[in-house]
Amino acid sequence: MVVGACVWFIGVGQGVFDRVGRYIIQHELLNLVMLTACLGVGAVVATIRKSILLRRAIAARMAAEALAEKSARHDALTGLPNRRLFGETLESALSRCSAHETFAVLLIDLDRFKPVNDLHGHAAGNAVLCAVADRLRGLMPRGGVAARVGGDEFVVLVPFFQDRDALVTLVQRINAAVREPVPWNHGQVEVDSTIGVAFATPGDHDPDALLHAADVAMYQGKREGRGTFRFFHSEMDVALRARARLESDLRAAINRGEVRPFYQPIVSLPERDLVGFEALARWDSPEHGSVPPDVFISVAEETGMICDLTCRILREACSDARGWPPNLQLSVNISATQLRDPRLAAALLAILTETGFPSGRLEVEIAETALLSDLEAARAALTSLQNLGVKIALDDFGAGYSNLRHLREQRFNKIKIDKSYLANVEQGGERAKLADAMMQIGASLSLQTTAEGIESDANLDWLSNQGCDFAQGYLFGSAMSKDEADKFIQSGKAASSPPEAHAA
Repeated sequence: MVVGACVWFIGVGQGVFDRVGRYIIQHELLNLVMLTACLGVGAVVATIRKSILLRRAIAARMAAEALAEKSARHDALTGLPNRRLFGETLESALSRCSAHETFAVLLIDLDRFKPVNDLHGHAAGNAVLCAVADRLRGLMPRGGVAARVGGDEFVVLVPFFQDRDALVTLVQRINAAVREPVPWNHGQVEVDSTIGVAFATPGDHDPDALLHAADVAMYQGKREGRGTFRFFHSEMDVALRARARLESDLRAAINRGEVRPFYQPIVSLPERDLVGFEALARWDSPEHGSVPPDVFISVAEETGMICDLTCRILREACSDARGWPPNLQLSVNISATQLRDPRLAAALLAILTETGFPSGRLEVEIAETALLSDLEAARAALTSLQNLGVKIALDDFGAGYSNLRHLREQRFNKIKIDKSYLANVEQGGERAKLADAMMQIGASLSLQTTAEGIESDANLDWLSNQGCDFAQGYLFGSAMSKDEADKFIQSGKAASSPPEAHAA
């Protein structure tokens, strides 16, 4: 533009344009000049337009690249940094970690999140995740970073200035914030959280190791009750490795058939005649020795091995019990996980058909807490089992959330009074009153009652006088192998006729 202006002023000063104008007019070149001028203007306009479009394309490309970079480093649902970006942030923090500037990593895992998805749908689950993300943003201290690193897992990096009390306060505030209800469809849904905390120390350079430490602490909190927090210490890692080995060995033991059914006698009252056995899983491991049932059963339930374990135990128990006198019943426990499986009835029917064991001699025991996880699924499963002719007993009655509505609606055949109510009941007191009330409830609903954990004759006499139908415990025999159970039956302690059943 400057050059053009200079040319214009020079041309005007020297009269060049006047002479050129006269020449154009004399030779009738005006149309050609106008055409050339229009073409020039058009070329300039086209160049300008092309430049504008090019700039827009470059800007759009840069925006797309920025969006792609953000998407690659941020969670699409919550907008929080994802695992990749958090890992880079943590690595950077570790590089400047010193005695004066350290960090804490908080791994947050949501409790009771799966039921939200199962009962209310994934949209409700997404609403919970977004709400938790917003609450974490609001709680972040200066220099803190929150990220979503898994389906229902969040992680927080916060500066730590040797003030453990301040960090505990922050963790408690996070737990309280997560626990607040989330509005959903004119109602609300609730979750909780378990938090594992690990500290970075000078010399730490492995982000994965720090996250693993927080995960170990969080897992310990889960095992100790959920809805809490734990700080990492080295003993936790040792325990976790031992747990992982136990899990691996249990899986192999189930596949090899090392977990076997043992049988505890059940007798009628007051006659004390043998009426059946409860099949109990026992594991005698070459590596771990005799593993307590509450240890390996909890591992099986938490890892999803419980279904395979129960089916194997039931199959072997039905084969063993098929040769017993036909009046003897076989009882087996079913977990909450199996009650939620719509294929439960079909699986049991297949086992009964395979072993030739009559369904009328099988009794399935379930804990009342198993009903609470998914009442509708449990109701459907129990109805299917009863349609097969299988009897249903409510196990450990009184130990959890005893609800008379369950007894009325589920059409149980029997309730088993938890042994915690039966210790020294013959001496009277509150336990005796509660145990008596449970037996009265059973009688009023035409349910048979079984007392668990009986260890003394005085205890047994009191239960007989109160009208209890059956009993089991060390007084009659501990859990025994198949051969021992056969000898127990042959000793003449079996009932001469099947017990009369109350109308259910």
